[in-house]
Amino acid sequence: MDGSATHVSEEVRQQRLADRLREAREYLGLSQQFVADHTAIPRVAISAIENGKRKVEALELQALAALYKYPVTYFLEGALDEPASVRALAREATALSERDREEVLRFAQFVKAYGHGRSATLDEIRGEASS
Repeated sequence: MDGSATHVSEEVRQQRLADRLREAREYLGLSQQFVADHTAIPRVAISAIENGKRKVEALELQALAALYKYPVTYFLEGALDEPASVRALAREATALSERDREEVLRFAQFVKAYGHGRSATLDEIRGEASS
């Protein structure tokens, strides 16, 4: 394989990384300025990274992944182990109080234990909860 093929491959990987970073930020509804304020990465650098004009450093990628609540491997490989609905649930839960998060967790544990992979009716839930 010649050097130009490797170079193109590197450019393609870099652009995919840039696209994933931009998509994650936009999906969460965050501005570049908000990201800059919460990661200490200058807004101009975030713009350049998302446009593929600047490579993202390892520590920057870690900071962005932590803010976006995605594993670093998602940005590098593009795959997530957990379904989108689980990620959405986690994002929504971060805005809840600690007590409410505990309640959501208890409910999830209940559904896991008694749901058997199907949706339980409200009457079934009430019956199981009162037994």
